Amino acid sequence: MQVSDKLIKPLTEAKYLNADNVSRYRCIMRIFFEHYEKLKYWLYQEEVYEEMIKDPFFADYRPEQCQQDLTMLTEWKNLNTIQDTKKVASIEEFKNKKYRYQMTEYSVEIERLVLRLENLFIEGASLEPTLLERIRRGIERFPEMVERDKNEVYTWWTDLNNDFVRLNQNYQDYIRDLNSMRAEEMMHTKQFLVFKDRLIEYLRSFIKGLQRNVGVIEESLCMQKEEMKNQVFEKVVDYELSIPRMDVEVSKEMIWQKVKGRYQSIYDWFVGKEGQENEAGKLFDATNDIIRRITRYAAQLSEKNALGANRKEEYRKVAELFLQCQDMEEAHKMSAMVFGMECPQHIAGDLVRETDSMNIGVYEEQPMEISLKPRIRTYREKSRRSAIRESAEQKQETRRKMLEKQREEMEKLQALEVNGRIHFGELPVLEPRIREILLKWLSDAMESADFSARTDDGRRYILDRSRADETCVVHCLDGNFTMPDLSIVFQEET
Repeated sequence: MQVSDKLIKPLTEAKYLNADNVSRYRCIMRIFFEHYEKLKYWLYQEEVYEEMIKDPFFADYRPEQCQQDLTMLTEWKNLNTIQDTKKVASIEEFKNKKYRYQMTEYSVEIERLVLRLENLFIEGASLEPTLLERIRRGIERFPEMVERDKNEVYTWWTDLNNDFVRLNQNYQDYIRDLNSMRAEEMMHTKQFLVFKDRLIEYLRSFIKGLQRNVGVIEESLCMQKEEMKNQVFEKVVDYELSIPRMDVEVSKEMIWQKVKGRYQSIYDWFVGKEGQENEAGKLFDATNDIIRRITRYAAQLSEKNALGANRKEEYRKVAELFLQCQDMEEAHKMSAMVFGMECPQHIAGDLVRETDSMNIGVYEEQPMEISLKPRIRTYREKSRRSAIRESAEQKQETRRKMLEKQREEMEKLQALEVNGRIHFGELPVLEPRIREILLKWLSDAMESADFSARTDDGRRYILDRSRADETCVVHCLDGNFTMPDLSIVFQEET
């Protein structure tokens, strides 16, 4: 994209489509456009006013309003004006400035676009296999264009691009219509069965056209050499540059990029890139999916219609079969054959079989019990009541074990004490639990202002940090760690 003044400036010519008096502005512009199509380019105010009041909707429309509307459309650059001086008979008439009005080029294109939008769902879209054939013949003529005149090359190139644009627009619009909510609702109605076969045949003929032509087009595009393509593109660019244009500046590079881009779009549509599926393959799959959906809906409608059929003859035949039974046992067998088992239940699960043999019957294997639960939201499993168990003996046993464990830990800690002091630099190999207790005592003392604390059994101790600048290694069963050389000094006996 190249940012230019035309690209970033506001499009004032489209203001009349959404202004306050849009009903008057659009009708005036449609009057001008209809006369433009009849090659009548200039209109007077009186002519516009007469056309407006012909419709009962503008019965109260006044000439002053018409003058104001034309002036506003002129300010928005939708109309060009020129003063008509041919019939002036006095200075007063010249001062009144009787104007003629003409649509601008922008307004003509805007009205054409609006007209297309209004008839978008009326015209509809179609899938034309002939477009694929035309594109195939155009691609096959690519090598011929190297020797042809640039006028003929440009005509060929324009036709190829127009066919490709029509193919894209038509198939996208048609697939969109078939996937719309309106089409979905229609497929559920009985009227859909009437033209179902015609629609499927129409889609299948398009698929046949895809199968016949897409492969040939893909092969032709892959076989083209870069040098040959550049020669053809040069002729197209030369013709584009030879077209005289007013107030438009085009460069060779700009036209070259446009031509290359259009060719690349055609190439990607039929060939694809980097191993990905091309657009033709996606269209083939989408069309097949639509055919499958149409067939499924038609089958559902047929089944729905068959449900209401008169089964009087069927019931009479079943009654005759039962009358021919000799006894009740035979009637039960006939009932099982006609109606099947009563209330059958099919249970599926991950069953573990004793053997994988296909000759073993169901009754020869071991039975399996499966608990079934109701499939309702309010279902709750019944809770079983149980008495409170007396666990005093268990609690006493647990308490005794905890006290025994604490006593053993205290004995091990007292064994580390020498003259009321535990020196970390002289400790033997420690168990993990003893190490945790010592480090907890150390942490409690470090958190105090005077570096003192109490053990769990109430002994008071103080932390000796006189040799804190030195380090020592404490050996444990699960590893060693280095720490400052500290000591725990107890202040009183237990």
